[in-house]
Parts: sequence; structure tokens; C-alpha cells
Amino acid sequence: MSFRLLLALDAALMLGGAGVETQAQPIRPLANTYVVVGESPAPSSVPLYSPSILRLPSGRLLAAYAQASKDSKRFGPAQEILLSSDDHGVTWTRRATSPELQGRLFLAGKAVYYLATGAGLPIQRSADEGVTWSAPRELTAHREVWQQTPANVWYANDSVYLAFEHRHAVIDAWGPSEKGLVLLRARAGTDLTQPAAWTFSSEQVFADVVPGVRDNAINTSGLDFFGVPFLRQNYPHRAVVAESPRRTMPPIGWVEPEVVQILDPDHDWYDPAGHTFHILARAHTGGTGFACLTKVVEQPDGSMTMSLERAPSGKPMLYLPVPGGQLRFHLVYDRQTKLYWMVGSQATDSMRRADRLPPDRFDLPYNERHRLVLHFSRNLVDWCFAGLVAVGNGPGEARHYASMDIDGDDLVILSRSGDARAKSAHEGNLITFHRVRNFRDLVY
Repeated sequence: MSFRLLLALDAALMLGGAGVETQAQPIRPLANTYVVVGESPAPSSVPLYSPSILRLPSGRLLAAYAQASKDSKRFGPAQEILLSSDDHGVTWTRRATSPELQGRLFLAGKAVYYLATGAGLPIQRSADEGVTWSAPRELTAHREVWQQTPANVWYANDSVYLAFEHRHAVIDAWGPSEKGLVLLRARAGTDLTQPAAWTFSSEQVFADVVPGVRDNAINTSGLDFFGVPFLRQNYPHRAVVAESPRRTMPPIGWVEPEVVQILDPDHDWYDPAGHTFHILARAHTGGTGFACLTKVVEQPDGSMTMSLERAPSGKPMLYLPVPGGQLRFHLVYDRQTKLYWMVGSQATDSMRRADRLPPDRFDLPYNERHRLVLHFSRNLVDWCFAGLVAVGNGPGEARHYASMDIDGDDLVILSRSGDARAKSAHEGNLITFHRVRNFRDLVY
């Protein structure tokens, strides 16, 4: 081989990697096209909330979402709409409505359930894959108020596990500080419309766990060195952050919990007995990048006890670094890749001063809702960016608060969305279906 040829080969390796030119490419959405599953009849007064999606073993997809109503005389009362699809989400058939809102769909045994939120924790059952539904039945006393969005469901020990929020006090602001996190369990083969089928864990109320929330001492001491709260709070009220438009900061807290187990024997928090569950919840801090963490341990007598997790050093861990943990996220575990997959919101501008936000930005700087992103993790701590699922045409066109399930090689995602007609990023007018194809190919 001539010296000139050697020089040419060397130059090619240096410039292009084995002679192949490479060029950086921008991130492109994985599933920006969508199917409209729900559309508001009046975007200014009938927002759509809380999508839930479930893939059944038969391949049928079930969906649910809440249609709110701020003008019941014209548009009727608020209702939950339940649908199904037998063509992989291309078309949807409306099957039923329910007065119980913001619930999640899940499979237990051979029945499908819809477990809603609100007074009494109402539940409904379907024995025919979502075609017909039983009347709602309350699992607790009506005076007890349960809140949540359509979070995930975990299956273990022949049981189903679901995380909820239990309201402990009403304050003069949005109230994650007074939410108690709780884990529910029921045997999969029983009738889950029976209150006796369910076991409730002990609860942890955020303001009981974190000293200084109720007297606002948390503003200056307590949670030191990592900027929580990021904005000053004024418990039990909203603290004014900016005027015209008015932007306010509720007291810090946790909300919208998900439940998982750690299945890796090499993980520091692994429980070989299989009776420890971890709860990851949205962390309302006024900033971004954290979720809240608790754990629940099943006791020999069948009871369940919630507490904070601890680092190997012995230090309690209330906050866990999670991209998008400042807003609702949804977790599924894929046993094929042994990875946790998370769909949630991406913040790009949380450090802007609140008084300098453009008019179409909703609420505070952290509360950016138009970029839906996908991550994966082997351990719930180290998250790898997998892709941008979908993005609106501007900050007011939301793609957020999504639910997700695995459908063969794909992820099916139902998003709380909006277009140019939406009242705001929070008050969306669409529920949209997205499919991320061959999602396991995103692993690197």
C-alpha cells in the first residue's frame, strides 16, 4: 500500500469515522401525529382532563377521560367518557359515561375496573372488556375525599397496587401540602367493587413529614442546600409571585403518585422478599427536576406501612432527581428490557422571572406543558432521554398529563392536549392518542 493511500485513509478515519460522514441531527418528535379521541364542544367552557389508557390481552384498547363543565346549563354536567378501539387506536367507539371523574382503567383477573377520584372512592366494573359497566360503588365513607390523576397500576403477589392521595385539610390554595399519600392493594381474582377486597397502607401527609411548612419556616430553613422551596410560600394561602397577569405560588407538597417495585437484586433498595414498594410523586417545589419518594413495606400480618426511604448513608430521602418531576408523569415497567419507562413534561425555561413570562405561558415558569418527552431508567434515579414524543405549536397548545401502556413493540400514549382553540395549556380541548413504535429500539 502506497504512503499516499495510507495518508488518505487516515484522513478519512479522522474526518468521518471509517470513511462514513456523520452529521448532527436535531431531535424529532417520535409521535407528533395523533388521533383525536376526545374533543371539547366548547373550548372556553368545557376543558378535557385526565386521560387513561389500557391495553387488554385481546389487543383491545380502552380509554377514558373527564369532560369538565363550567356551563352545565348549555353543555350538561361534568362526566367521564369511556371508549374502546379494536383497530390499534385508529378509531374509537364511545361505550359509556360516568358521573365519577378522573379515574384510571386497570385489569384485575378477568374483569376491567374504572377507579375514580372524589368522595367515597367510587369504582365500576366491566365483565365484557369495557362494553358495559356496573353502577359506581363507593369503597370508603362518602366524607373521605380521594384525589389522583390516572396513575399507573402495579401487579405483584397475585394482587394489584395503586397509589392515591387522601385529602387531610382544605386550605386557601391548591393543597399538595395537606395530601396524604397512600397505597391500596387488592387480590386480583376477587370482586374489587367490594370494600372488603381492599387494604389501605398507613399514610404520610407532606406537611407532617416536612417541618416548617405550616408556619412558613421552610422559606428560610429546613430543606437546605438545594433550593426547595424555589419560590417563597405563604401557607395556607397562595404567595403572589407576579402581577398582571397574576401568578401565585401555593405551599409546597406532593401530588399524583405512581407505584413501582425495584426488581434488580443489585439495587441498594432491593427487597428480596418482594414486599417493598416505592412511591414516586410529583414534587411541587416551585422549581423543576425533583420527584418525591416514599416507600411502603408489607408486614407479616398483611398491613402496609409507609415511611421515607433512606440513602445507604442513613439519611432520609424525600426528594429524588427526576426529569419532569415537577409535573405529572406516568411510569410503566418493561420486563423485556428490565427498564422503567416514563412519559412526562419537559421544562425548557424554568429560570425566567415570572413577571417576564409571555402571556401565553400558563402559571409559573416551571409549569411548562407543551413538550411531552420519554425517558428510561434501570434504577429510578439515573434517567436516559429516549425522545420527544410530541410537542404543541406553542406554549398554549399542551401535550401533557399523559397515560401510557405497552402494546407489543409499541408504547400507546393518551395525552391531555390542546390546539389553537384551547383556553390555556391547563384547560385543553383535546384528548389525543399517540403511538411510539418499536420503543425498545430507543435504548442505548
